[in-house]
Amino acid sequence: MCHRTVVISTKQRGQFQSIRFSIDGKDETPIKSRVGLRASVMALCLCRYIILCCHPRHRHQALSATPRNNNFSSLYCPPNRCQKFTSALSIDPHHRHKRFRASFCAQSLSIMQNPPQGYRRNVGICLMNPSSKKIFAASRLDIPDAWQMPQGGIDESEDPRTAAARELREETGVTTADVVAEVPYWLTYDFPPAVREKLNRQWGSDWKGQAQKWFLFKFNGNDDEINLLGDGTEKAEFGEWAWMSAEQVINHAVDFKKPVYEEVLSVFSTYLQ
Repeated sequence: MCHRTVVISTKQRGQFQSIRFSIDGKDETPIKSRVGLRASVMALCLCRYIILCCHPRHRHQALSATPRNNNFSSLYCPPNRCQKFTSALSIDPHHRHKRFRASFCAQSLSIMQNPPQGYRRNVGICLMNPSSKKIFAASRLDIPDAWQMPQGGIDESEDPRTAAARELREETGVTTADVVAEVPYWLTYDFPPAVREKLNRQWGSDWKGQAQKWFLFKFNGNDDEINLLGDGTEKAEFGEWAWMSAEQVINHAVDFKKPVYEEVLSVFSTYLQ
């Protein structure tokens, strides 16, 4: 049985201190300076790693929770990085935190409370068929064999939820849908070099990638409502569409979006069962 609270003991200069971390972020022991940044980061990441393995239904809460006195909101410890995590523990303590952050955190998707600078603000829409629990996905006209969920940029001063409803309407024609959940933090992905050059030339900008706020919509209409020409206000982006399982959506996505898709569908998993 897994507990909602994990306790990690750290030792530095002969002194022990326990750090208590819970999945809702409301029950932590403040990390004191004498423990040091290295011990604090390692202990927090280990707590999050344990929680990821034990509490998949609460993963989004664990990842968005941060200690009161420290800002570690961008740290993320996915299970498939276990080997790198174990290797980091064996590094000399004087260099461990540098290697850990470089080899572990930098290669995972970023998770944070606010969109970072240098990334285009964007919304993602997971449109769910309530009867089959499957997800809307469509093939891109400009990338052969690439399927994705609807997404789009957030206008200046536009609320993300409003932007999500607008993008859904513009790209699929769907208006009879309600928001039932959202990922409570921003997710980012970097553009591959060729994609970055193409999009920034198109947009007249220099974005590194996109920072996305994701929403789960329940589709209340019927399939006849779906129109890939959208509402006629924007150029069509999709050629075909289908209802897919979460696994199929991830498998059909381009590689640089897959980590974000995995995280999004994990957060929404209780609604898709």
